[in-house]
Amino acid sequence: MAIAAGRSGGVTDRPARTGPFATKPAEALVADTQHGDGLRRAVGALSLTAMGLGAIIGTGIFVIIGEAIGIAGPAIVLSFALAGVTCVFSALSYSELASTIPVSGSAYTYSYATLGELVAWIIGWDLILEYGVSVAAVAVGWGGYLQSLLDSLFGISLPDSIAGPPGDGGTFNLPAVFLVLAVTALLCVGVRESARTNAGMVLFKVGVLIFFIIIGLATLLGGDGGKGGFSPFAEHGTSGVVDAAALIFFAYIGFDAVSTSGEEAEKPQRDLPRAIVGSLLIATLVYIAVSLVTVGLAPADKLAGSEAPLADALEIGGGYGAWAADILSVGALVAITSVVLTVLYGQTRIMFAMTRDGLLPRAWGKLSARRTPVRITAAFGLGIAVLAAFVPLTEIAKLVNIGTLFAFLLVNIGVIVLRRTQPDLERGFRVPFVPVFPLIGSALCIYLMTKLEAETWLRFGAWLIAGLAIYGLYGRTHSRLQRGEDLTQPASGPAA
Repeated sequence: MAIAAGRSGGVTDRPARTGPFATKPAEALVADTQHGDGLRRAVGALSLTAMGLGAIIGTGIFVIIGEAIGIAGPAIVLSFALAGVTCVFSALSYSELASTIPVSGSAYTYSYATLGELVAWIIGWDLILEYGVSVAAVAVGWGGYLQSLLDSLFGISLPDSIAGPPGDGGTFNLPAVFLVLAVTALLCVGVRESARTNAGMVLFKVGVLIFFIIIGLATLLGGDGGKGGFSPFAEHGTSGVVDAAALIFFAYIGFDAVSTSGEEAEKPQRDLPRAIVGSLLIATLVYIAVSLVTVGLAPADKLAGSEAPLADALEIGGGYGAWAADILSVGALVAITSVVLTVLYGQTRIMFAMTRDGLLPRAWGKLSARRTPVRITAAFGLGIAVLAAFVPLTEIAKLVNIGTLFAFLLVNIGVIVLRRTQPDLERGFRVPFVPVFPLIGSALCIYLMTKLEAETWLRFGAWLIAGLAIYGLYGRTHSRLQRGEDLTQPASGPAA
C-alpha cells in the first residue's frame, strides 16, 4: 500500500494519487534517508558553508570584473550588491525547503514534493545538463590558467594540440580531462574526504582574494594612492548598473549546491539554511570588497575586457610585477578545482535521488562500501571529461544560465505551494513574508530569463523534449510512485 500526505502533512494509508502530476509526500522523501543503505550523514556546518563557497567563488570573481566593469564603470560595486540581493530571495527559499526536506536532489526533490513527478523530472533532467556543462566549462578554463602559470613560472608551453578542444585551436584538452578525472576519483573515495579537501581549497582561494584586498588597500592608502577612482561613478547610468548585475549574477551561482547534500548533513534542519545563506553573504562581502579595491587601483577603461583584471589592477595601480599575477593565477586554479568538486558532487546526488525514485535505472544508484554512489560518479566523470576534451563550450555553456534560473524559479514556487498543502510540516527555517519574498524571487528569475538569447531557449527546449521522451518511455512506467510501492520502505531492488 502506498502512502499519501494529507493537507496537514500527516501520512494516511490510502493509495497515493498517480499520474504525471502526482506528488511524493515529504514524509516519504525523508523516509528514504532513514534506511541503513542510504548515504552517510558526515558533513558539518563549516564543511557545508565551504561547499557553498567552493561552488560560488570560481572564475567569476577572477575574470568577470573585466567584462562587467566596461558596462557599469566604477558603479560595478553597486552591480555586485544588486546581484547579491537578487540571489538572496532564492537562497531563502532554498533554505526553507532544504530544512524541511533534507534529502539529496535539491530542486528535483523539492519539485517532487510540491509540483508533481513530471515537473520534478523536467527540473532533474535540466539540472543534469546544467551541472554537467558547468563542470566541463570551468574545467576548460582551468586548463587556460594552468597554461599561463606554467609559462610564467617555468617557461613551459603545452602544445596547442593537447591544450584545447577542437574549434578552440586544439585537438584534445588534456589539462581539463586530468582535472575532471582527479576530482571524480576523490569523490568516489568518500564525501568526508571530499568535504575536507574542498574546505582546504576554499580557505586558500579566499585567502588569495584577501591578499589582493590587503595589498590593494595598502596601495590606496599609501602615498601614491593608486591610479583609479570613483568619479564619474555611474558613467553609464542606471542601465549600466543593472546590465552588469545581470552578468555578475552568474558569479553567484553555486549556493544551491549546498542543498544537494541534505542527506549527508549531520544536522540538516539547522546547518543547511546557515550554510546556504552564509556562503552567499560571505561571497557577496568578498565580491564587493574586491570590486572596491579594483576600481580604486585602476581606471575602468583600462580594465574593460581584461582576461586577468585583478592582476592588471595590481600592475597598473601599484606597479606589482608578475609575482602578484602568479599568486592570483594559483588562486584561480584552486578556485576552479573547488568549483569542479562541489558541482560534480551536486550533480551525482541529484541523479542518485532520481534513481532511487525509479525514474532512472535503480542499479545506477548502487552505493560503495563507503556509501557513495560510485557508478553515477564514475559515469558522470568520464562523460564530462569527454565533453571537456573534445567539445567547444562557448555557446552551450549559456545553458547553465537558463537551467539555473529555471531551478530557482521552481524552488520559489515550491515554497508557496508547500506552505499551502502541508502547513504543519516541521521547518527548520521559514522564509519571511511568504508569499511576497518567493514571488519577488520568481519575478527576478523570469526577468533575467527574458534577457537570454533565442538560441539558448531553443537548445534548452530541445534538451527538455529529449527528457520528456525518456520519461515517457522509461521513467513513467518504472516510477515507484506510479507503481504504487510503499514509499516508506526501501526500493525492492534494481528496476529493469
